[in-house]
Amino acid sequence: LLNKGSLWLGFAGWLAALVDNAFNQRPVVRAGVHRQVLFATLGCFLGYQLVKRAEYVHAKVDRELFEYMRHHPADFQAAGT
Repeated sequence: LLNKGSLWLGFAGWLAALVDNAFNQRPVVRAGVHRQVLFATLGCFLGYQLVKRAEYVHAKVDRELFEYMRHHPADFQAAGT
């Protein structure tokens, strides 16, 4: 459930809530704790989904490439043979 995307975007969401507090002249850390938790949770969810989607796309491309290589072995022979 935790990956680099969920951690980074969770942290970015929390920082966004802190920046919102600062711009609205509220106590930065103490005000809007529920918003801080919400933004961090949304960031974690979005980060997890984005990394999962990127891994899926890369796996799909790899699968298609290996399938092409399997069907066309003459195009991928070692050099010098």
